[in-house]
Amino acid sequence: MLKGTNITKCFGGLTALSEVNFEVSQGEIVGLIGPNGSGKTTLFNVISGLHKNDSGEITFEGQRITGLPPHKIARLGIGRTFQIVRPLMDLDLIQNVAIAVLYGREEINTPRLARDRAEEILNFTGLASKADHLPGELALEDRKRLEVARALACRPEIILLDEVFSGLNRKEIEGAIHLTFRIRDEYGVTVFMIEHVMKAIMGTCSRVMALHNGVKIADGDPEDVANNPEVIKAYLGAAYAER
Repeated sequence: MLKGTNITKCFGGLTALSEVNFEVSQGEIVGLIGPNGSGKTTLFNVISGLHKNDSGEITFEGQRITGLPPHKIARLGIGRTFQIVRPLMDLDLIQNVAIAVLYGREEINTPRLARDRAEEILNFTGLASKADHLPGELALEDRKRLEVARALACRPEIILLDEVFSGLNRKEIEGAIHLTFRIRDEYGVTVFMIEHVMKAIMGTCSRVMALHNGVKIADGDPEDVANNPEVIKAYLGAAYAER
């Protein structure tokens, strides 16, 4: 469904991604892990068109998307959330989601139909009771869910989730895991997710890919990747990996 071949991205003299290859098949929940600064969000930014890669090629459902602007990539069916949530603070939740519906792929172009669709999505993400609240009134868990709701409102075929579990407590993480499965199973949306919370990765992903210093160092079963010496070394250092 989504494939990257030899993706390289540099910022001046810093190589953020170096010949990274990846694949995500339809219906998968794939995790992307790595220490801070390993290139995870940069990869999502390249996929979604916010950054233009220096070399390599990305295809989505067989179509080359390398170099396309973000709005065109979104219209093809690639949605995403951001690590730092930035809702429209002066608008309530239903307005935030309805705007995303109007700019989405369903060709809904009237405010009434957009609000109806937004209500459905807020209900799906557990925010229906707070539809008339402003984003500033929400706890962290609900702000993360609003970010997911806005991404789903664009009707993606694959969604890139950037640390939607970070900062949540154990109970909230369990709820977010459940929502991730529902996104795939009920909405039919493939999931590619960046995450540091290993419980979330181990509990949701069928496959995990690891980056370190812009290089892919592992790709496979979550447990195998978590126990990979190169991954342990990247997170905890060489001495710990040797033990």
